[in-house]
Amino acid sequence: MGVVETIPGVSAGTVALITNIYDRLILSAGHAVSGIRAVVTDVPRGAGTQRAREQARGIDWPLVAGVLAGMAVMVVISAAIVAPLVEAHPQRSYALFFGLVLASLWVPFSTSGGTWRPRDVALALAAAAAAFMLTGLPPSDVSDPAPLFVVGSAMIAICALVIPGLSGAFMLLALGMYTTTMDALNNREIGYILLFATGAFLGLSMFVKVLQKLLEEHRHITLVVMTGLLAGSLRALWPWQPWDGESRDLLAPSTDVAMTVGLMAAGVAIVVTALVVSARIESARAPQLQVAAAGTGTDEPVAPTAQETPDTTTAGTRAAPSRNDGTED
Repeated sequence: MGVVETIPGVSAGTVALITNIYDRLILSAGHAVSGIRAVVTDVPRGAGTQRAREQARGIDWPLVAGVLAGMAVMVVISAAIVAPLVEAHPQRSYALFFGLVLASLWVPFSTSGGTWRPRDVALALAAAAAAFMLTGLPPSDVSDPAPLFVVGSAMIAICALVIPGLSGAFMLLALGMYTTTMDALNNREIGYILLFATGAFLGLSMFVKVLQKLLEEHRHITLVVMTGLLAGSLRALWPWQPWDGESRDLLAPSTDVAMTVGLMAAGVAIVVTALVVSARIESARAPQLQVAAAGTGTDEPVAPTAQETPDTTTAGTRAAPSRNDGTED
């Protein structure tokens, strides 16, 4: 995720969807934001600390720690190595990314649940059109941004980061802040980095709770919109376009066609392989999860296990009324 977030047009949210960690990340981020708000808004009485602890229990700490550590390291490495490589070979690099995102359309579509009605198709098409137009914005450049503009740009970029199909790096490019931000990372400009981090935190704290609520209460519609956003974002990854940084016109396939199409196919194959492996792992884990759930006394329907190992506490509770009835008679 850290690597793709430094490349305009590629979304870290898409990577989270492909790797099946998107929901867990958004849920954990929502708990973290609620916990921080509880502490900050209730300092005099100190009651917020207890609420923050309750929110902290809902965070998937191993996942969050791994993702944050990986992103922090890979953003720095990517800014110095991967991004220049993509800049040197844009057509072939974006061909691979195009295949990755094209195949990943299956993820939100298949997990949205239920049958798509005409209204859903229309909503997805509208989202795709919006993403298509957004990714067609011409790039700009701001060499000496004001502090408030840095914070505002970071807020917009972080919101794009968590939405599959929208790229935080691309939004920075459209705002004219991409080169400035990459230079600040490479040159270790602490002041700029702290300003950007502040904006990212503010944007995340305001947006992630909204997204969490949408996924919990309107999951189908949310994933329909995400499918459309992913489809529309393919415009930014089309390999045949001017790479002069002046325009975003889409061109017909003309140069290096065989290699470019081959890399597109490779991107599709990578995602398909990842999805198949993930499905097999989940299928293999399912029986183990059922046994574990039965052992903890949950409501999972594991009838044979429940019959073989009855709950003695429950049995004793049920026997008590029979003894009482006999005494009264």
